Amino acid sequence: MRDLVEIGMGREARRAYDLDQIEIVPSRRTRSSKAVSTAWQLDAYRFDIPLVTHPTDAVVSPSSAVRISELGGLAVLNAEGLWARHGDAEGALARVVEAATGDEPDSALAVLQELHQAPIREDLIAEALRPLREGSHTVAARVSPQRARELTPALLAAGVEVLVVQGTIISAEHVGAASEEESAQEPLNLKDFINDLDVPVVAGGVGDYRTALHLMRTGAAGVIVGYGQSTATTTDEVLGVGVPMATAIIDAAAARRDYLDETGGRYVHVLADGGMSTSGDIARAAACGADAVMLGEQLAEATESPAGGLYWTSSAAHPSLPRSEVTGLVRSGRTLEQVLLGPTASPYGTTNLFGALRRAMAKTGYSDLKEFQRVGLNLRS
Repeated sequence: MRDLVEIGMGREARRAYDLDQIEIVPSRRTRSSKAVSTAWQLDAYRFDIPLVTHPTDAVVSPSSAVRISELGGLAVLNAEGLWARHGDAEGALARVVEAATGDEPDSALAVLQELHQAPIREDLIAEALRPLREGSHTVAARVSPQRARELTPALLAAGVEVLVVQGTIISAEHVGAASEEESAQEPLNLKDFINDLDVPVVAGGVGDYRTALHLMRTGAAGVIVGYGQSTATTTDEVLGVGVPMATAIIDAAAARRDYLDETGGRYVHVLADGGMSTSGDIARAAACGADAVMLGEQLAEATESPAGGLYWTSSAAHPSLPRSEVTGLVRSGRTLEQVLLGPTASPYGTTNLFGALRRAMAKTGYSDLKEFQRVGLNLRS
């Protein structure tokens, strides 16, 4: 039964919960962490850790994408970002860093907006993805719903094997309109779009059961829950839109279960994007039903991240309504390997993120991620 609360005369709201309000309940069985697998598989592609990067230039460059893949995750390059627009993307990033660390740090957004006015070039997209392709790593890229039809042919020609169609909020049909920002266009019907492709498509973000189920019915291989909520995102302040992640993940997992029954066995992966600060949050997201997590801010401190410890999401460069700021994080000197897999001397759950997930699964007696989704949960009072 839904937990509805009357918030005024004739108006009710559903009570929803964030990940830090949930606790994982230990079971009577424990097991060695060496007997635990954190591997998962999206379509034909297998990954050692349930990590998909949030597609931001602050974290994902051609070189860092290769390193993330070597460590067992899936790196997603932003095909509408700086690497797709500037031959000297590192120089463009340096301009953002200089602005963010100068006397007027708020000017960094204006610099990002200016840099994103440059046209997207297919040759630059191919060049940015080349290290992944030539290294036999899984090649993944993100496009917005507005530009999916336009950019996908170039991405497929560049060797993209997993296509991520991601916006702050997405539906099964994106309706285009004539405006200052986008020309008149036919609506993007994701079902038709996906049916015409030979690569798996991951789509999102969503925050409710109904939209998640609709996206699953389009043929998506994975559904993203959330919009990358972090210290940098301002979507809730700007749009009034919020996604309490524990409830949103559980709702999407319920849609996955119902769609599995509806289709007689087609499994759609749920990816949690945002609302996770620590390894404990990652474990709680998996316990709520996520098959993998999308991380960005957590990786920005790593030495291989291209923006020198700064973080922002792709919505920071929106030409008229940014929904992310450029946030400066303390550069720890840790490598991506230490952040993801350890070892660590920190007791706060900000490094060895997936080693901690493995230990949480072992402490509750589960051997793989799908089993762990059945773990008991408590609500913190």
